Amino acid sequence: MSITEPPTVIGSLSPSRAGDFMTCPLLYRFRVIDQLPERPSPAAVRGTLVHAVLERLYDLPAAERTVAAAQALLDPQWARLLGRTPEYSALFDDEAERDRWLAQAHQMLERYFALEDPRLLEPAQRELYVEAVLDSGLMLRGYIDRLDVAPTGDLRVVDYKTGSAPGPDFEAKALFQMKFYALVLWRLRGTVPRVLQLMYLGNGEVLRYAPDEADLRATERKVQALWEAIERALTTREWRARRSRLCDWCDYQALCPEWGGTPPPVPDRRPGDTIRGARRSATDEL
Repeated sequence: MSITEPPTVIGSLSPSRAGDFMTCPLLYRFRVIDQLPERPSPAAVRGTLVHAVLERLYDLPAAERTVAAAQALLDPQWARLLGRTPEYSALFDDEAERDRWLAQAHQMLERYFALEDPRLLEPAQRELYVEAVLDSGLMLRGYIDRLDVAPTGDLRVVDYKTGSAPGPDFEAKALFQMKFYALVLWRLRGTVPRVLQLMYLGNGEVLRYAPDEADLRATERKVQALWEAIERALTTREWRARRSRLCDWCDYQALCPEWGGTPPPVPDRRPGDTIRGARRSATDEL
């Protein structure tokens, strides 16, 4: 009996970095190739904090998963984040500003409980790292906030977002990340997830989508095309800037030709698989 050799890994891509390239190839270059530092934003760090609380909420016995219990986890989780990343303390000018920021985190947790009752749930996995290698050799990898498995074996992929739900024109972009995860799970387990669920804690809305194999095959083709575009940019050393509304939040405006800046020389570096075994950064929560 012959043994099929696994494909040689030619590169790796996460949904966050794929989203970067679709938003602006130059942004992808600055983050992945140049690996330029970014200042953490209060919104992104709050997302990290709320994710940490929701992950640890399910460590409690089911009957104890209350709003009060979640609120009580905020301060110790904030202290834990500060111990790990002390520079987060510089996000605020004073204690009043920090307290307003924390109050918004409290509100997001309250909205979560308005969307579902965690006392009735037993997630199969939380903060689940997944990776799968396509036939082309491209590795897809990332972290899933929560994976629920029904008694029937059906899978539900859940992602918490601390922003507001997008309008109809931007739903497809929001769902791309979830289809990416569904594709990885399908390749790993041979099962198409039954439901993809985005929970927007900024305004208390839920976006649900039921994918099928055709969806995931189309997602695979899109991801493969993205990687080929990245490979072309690596070869030509041309990373186009793409102006959008997201430029207002970009740390790299001073280096961007769209804003009168000049990028540094392109380093001789290929995208590396830096996510395996590493914690998620605040930019992965956006």
